[in-house]
This record gives sequence, C-alpha cells and structure tokens, in this order.
Amino acid sequence: MEKNKKRRGASFFGLPLILPYVRPYLWTIVWMIILGILSSLADSVFPLFNSWALDHFVAERTLEGLPVFLALYLLLMVLQELDNYYCLYQCGRVEVLIDRDLRNAAFSHLQTLSFSYFNQNSVGYIHARTMSDTERIGELLAWRMMDVVWNVSYIIWAAAMMLVINARLAFYVLVMVPLASILILYYQKKIVKGSRQVREINSRITGNFNEGITGIRSIKALRIEDVMEAGFEEETGNMSRTAVRVARHSAVLTSSITFLSSLALALVLWRGGVLTMEGVIRVGTLSVFMTYAVGMLEPIQQIITSLSALISIQVNIERFTALLKEESDVKDSPEVVEKYGDNFHAKKENWEPLLGEVEFRDVSFMYPDGNEMVLEHFNLKVPQGRNVAIVGETGAGKSTLVNLACRFYEPTDGQVLIDGRDARERSQLWLHSNIGYVLQTPYLFSGTVRDNLRYGRPDASDEEIRQALRLASADFVVNRMEKGLDSEVGEGGGMLSTGEKQLLSIARAILADPRILVLDEATSSVDTVTERAIQDAIAAVIRGRTSFVIAHRLSTIVGADVILAVRDGKILEQGTHSELMAKKGYYYQLYTRQYEETESHRAVDSVLAGV
Repeated sequence: MEKNKKRRGASFFGLPLILPYVRPYLWTIVWMIILGILSSLADSVFPLFNSWALDHFVAERTLEGLPVFLALYLLLMVLQELDNYYCLYQCGRVEVLIDRDLRNAAFSHLQTLSFSYFNQNSVGYIHARTMSDTERIGELLAWRMMDVVWNVSYIIWAAAMMLVINARLAFYVLVMVPLASILILYYQKKIVKGSRQVREINSRITGNFNEGITGIRSIKALRIEDVMEAGFEEETGNMSRTAVRVARHSAVLTSSITFLSSLALALVLWRGGVLTMEGVIRVGTLSVFMTYAVGMLEPIQQIITSLSALISIQVNIERFTALLKEESDVKDSPEVVEKYGDNFHAKKENWEPLLGEVEFRDVSFMYPDGNEMVLEHFNLKVPQGRNVAIVGETGAGKSTLVNLACRFYEPTDGQVLIDGRDARERSQLWLHSNIGYVLQTPYLFSGTVRDNLRYGRPDASDEEIRQALRLASADFVVNRMEKGLDSEVGEGGGMLSTGEKQLLSIARAILADPRILVLDEATSSVDTVTERAIQDAIAAVIRGRTSFVIAHRLSTIVGADVILAVRDGKILEQGTHSELMAKKGYYYQLYTRQYEETESHRAVDSVLAGV
C-alpha cells in the first residue's frame, strides 16, 4: 500500500495541496462567494419587508404605497432567483470540472507508473483514489463551501439587523447561538464517527456481496452457503445497529435544535409582547424577531455539518495527492524525453528502427518490494531473430527476464541493451511500440473485435485484421459471431471463452508486426488441436523476429535457439534442448516428468475410449 503520511494541519482543509486544480476556476468561485453573500442578504432583508407591511398596511389599514412596495418586493425576488440560479449553476459546473480535472490527472499519472506500483496496490484501492476521492473533493469544494458561505453570512446579516433594530430583544435570540453550537458540536462528532463506521461496514458488505456472486461456483462446490450467509448477516447486522445509533443521535440533535428554536421564539414573544404593549416596538418589529428566532439556529447546524465535511476532506485530498506524488521505478531521463518524447507525446521522427538484438550485461535485479536478488550478474546475448524459451515450475520467476527485456522494470545493477545501446538511452514508448506481448491471462477491452485488434495497429485495414486472425487460427472465432468484426466482446472479453480471448490476443500481437514478440504461456488456455495450429502460425510469425516464449508445455519449445531453465528466481541452466537433455539436470527432470505425465494421460484416455 502507499506509505502512510502524517496528517498535516487543517491548512484550510488541505486546499493548498490541490490549488493547481482549483486555480483555473478561482474567479468563478470568488463570484460564487459574492453571489452567496448577496443571496443571504436578500433572505435576511425579506423579514424587513414583512415588518413594514404589517406596520403600514395592516396596522394603519391603508394601501398607500402598495404598488411601490410590490415592485420592490418583486424586484428583490427576481434578483435573488437570478442570483440563486447563477450560483447553483456555477456550483454544479465547478464540481464537474474539478472532478474531471482530478480524475484526468490521476488516470494520466497512473499510466506513467511501473508494474511494481500495481503489484503493491490493489485495484480497489487505486479505484477509490481515482474515483471516490476525486468525486468527494469536487462535491465538497463546490457545495459545502457555498453552504458555509451562505449560512455564515446569513447569521451575520440577521444578527446585525437585530442588533440595530433592538439590541435587548436581539439578546434573547443570540443567546441561543452558543448553546446550540455546543450541542451541535457534541452530537455532530458522534454522527460523523458513526457515519464513517457505516461506510466502512458497507464497503465490507459490498465486498462480501461481490464474492457471493462471482464465487458462487466455488461456494456451491465447497458447500459453504451457510458460512457465507452467516458472515453476510453478521455484517448487515453490524451496519443496521450502527445506522440506528446514528439515526438516534441525529433525532436527538434535530429535536434539541427545534426545542432551542422554540425557546428562542417563546422568549421573543414574551419580551417582545411586553415591549409591544408598552409601545417600545411595533408588531412588525416583533414579527422580524420571530422570523429570525425560528431561522437562526438551523444555519448553525448546517455550518458545523459542512465544516465537519470540509475538515474530513483533508484525508481524501492527502490520499489523492499521495497518488500523484508516486514516482515510477522506470522513468525516461529528461534528455531522452527531449529527443524521443514521452508516453503521451511521441517524437517519432527521431525514433531509430528497432532490429531486435537484446543483451543482458552483468544484470542483477531485486524487485522494488523484495529483499533478495532475483538475478545476480546474469549475462545473455540474444541476436536479432533468435527464439529464447524460458521454462520452470509455477512461481519460478520466468517472467522476470521478459519484464527486464521489455523494460517494465529497471535492472538493479548492470545493463539491458537493445540493438547494442542501453535501453535507458531511448524512450519506453519507442521500445514498447516494437514489442508484441501475449499474456497468459488474456484481456480484451470493451468494444468490438475490430476495436480490440486495432489496439495493436490503429491504422490496420479490415483485410489486414482478417489476415492476422487467419495467422493466429482465430478466424473461426469471428466467423461464428453474428456481426463478425463488429461483434461486441463485452467487458474484459466476458462474452468469449478464455481460449477465444487468447486467440484474439495473439492475433492482436501479430497485427502489430512487432520486432520483439513475447508469448507468456500464450497457449495454456487453448485445447491441444488449437495449440498445434497456433504453434504452426507462431513458427511463421517469429521468423526474423526476436522472440521470448515462456512455455508451459515443454514439447512446444524444443526447437528454440536458447532455453533458460529457471527455479526460485535463478537461472540454473541455459542451452539448446539437446544440450540440456544431455546434461540430465533440472531441465531434463522437467521434460521427462512432463513427458511421463502426458503418456499417462494418453493411456488413461485410450482405456476410457475402449470402454
């Protein structure tokens, strides 16, 4: 996980950390604040209109001045509605734009990070930083900030008007403000704490629900439905109890604020009634104080609620900025970027042709999150067009060499040379644009077959796509689909079988026409007949190209130019198939054991076929 950072001070709710993303909309926010202050002024002025109407039209039983009064009243209403419309529109706009900019920045930065970051951080954790945190930041900056501005300015305007009209009567309303503030602070702390617990429990419930759906086959096979149900019910029970406790605190707080408002109203009616009877104030003035007494305390609750949310946003801001501060273990130097461009702005006019010679020169390597060397002083030169096979048991570290050759990781010591030059002397994009990589676990993007294959080469024609499909023995997959190349594959290729996805992945790599081809157990997900067809196709495709093949079935790599036998992250043997078999070492054991297992399976199949 990302390193925990010390919580900084409030620092105005962490805004300096994301100021670069707020600055483009700073003047809009300033106008929003001004408009919010003006809107609250209008709300605090309306009771004065009501007061004048009572004292003039009702008490004096006259309609003199009514047209002017109505015109001013309607004008104020229209101005306030225009003010509210523009302010709400800009709040929504600022929220969406800040959210967009934060997500774009996060996603763009994620594209620059190396494999090690994604190995150390779960998809859910990264997704929360990119989506949930950014959404919360945008929402709170736009709306909660304006809530605080409006409510604070309303209290100031209302208090000022009451003090100007009658300071002694204002005391009976304003005395409730500190009492309400203390009460709200006490219960708001409990409500915020409980709400956080509810969100945490809800996250676990979502995870359990997801496991209960996606893992339903394993659940039924293991007959653990009762265990899963008990765990789910326990979490939902915890959530309901916590949510009920939060609801109780909220109910007590709301009732208490209502009581204080009623108490303030009672005091105003008592003292104001006496003053009215004595002729010190008029009925209209009393109505103003009654309005303020009822409406003064609710803004205090909203202010404290908004401030709690704005303070809590500090965590979201720090997690988001921590993501942006993550540095990739694999970076191009400024000189390389200046000449070749970066991953988003390629300067292809300066790219040299890649021939395909790969050399490991005295390479030692330790994974960034590891504590021991995986490779030590390893040397290997792969001439252009040679086929290198890497074999070993599951978890032996076969992918390490390929990841170094593709510059997904940097060597801890030594050099990886491409065409005789250190790979770090040219850009990552230059190298990756010349590599075709077929993963053991195939992945397709949402969209059509054509869209997915064109990730390999965006300008490929339909005929070139069909040629790649034929070469990968994947044309039958597309031919059976109703819309052919226009057929949707679903999210992650979910509408296809694993074998079909692998065939399309191989076709995509072939379409890219790479100088270096990497096959990471690419045929492990297909049947024997299809595997044979793919092997014939690959034999033609790799001719003239440098290729690295991580093999599961050793019979498929006996013709490789070099075979590397890997165990526990170390290369134990290297040579041709015949050389390694003659040594009768680790590779010999792997090959003969797999051969015996294959023959045993064939014998069983023959017996079953004869039954």
